[in-house]
Amino acid sequence: MARRIIAGAALAGALTMGLAGVAGAATTPSGGTGGTGTGAGTVGAKASLCARLPKLETRVQTIESKVNARLSKAEAREASARAQGHTKLADAIATRIARVQHRETKVNARLAKAEARCATSGTTSGS
Repeated sequence: MARRIIAGAALAGALTMGLAGVAGAATTPSGGTGGTGTGAGTVGAKASLCARLPKLETRVQTIESKVNARLSKAEAREASARAQGHTKLADAIATRIARVQHRETKVNARLAKAEARCATSGTTSGS
């Protein structure tokens, strides 16, 4: 069993390094000075992001409403477990709730950053 794990890790490392080498070779400029990436490609990426932003906002709000519905159920399960004396289970549920809330905060921060970059007046629901 240990041999399989070691072989798998070695294979993953070899593939990662091999692919990184290919990617590094593909992005190396062929001559002259190297650019910093602030040319037309960045403008195109911003336009692409701004074009997708309303769809992203809608998806985030839809998923957020589903998450909030599930969070209330999870909080009720946590309270029930604590009331019955199952502190380990309640702590595990509390950890999952905290992780979901942290992830939701990160998603909202990224969405706000994208909105600021595109200078739109979209709304996000905070929790």
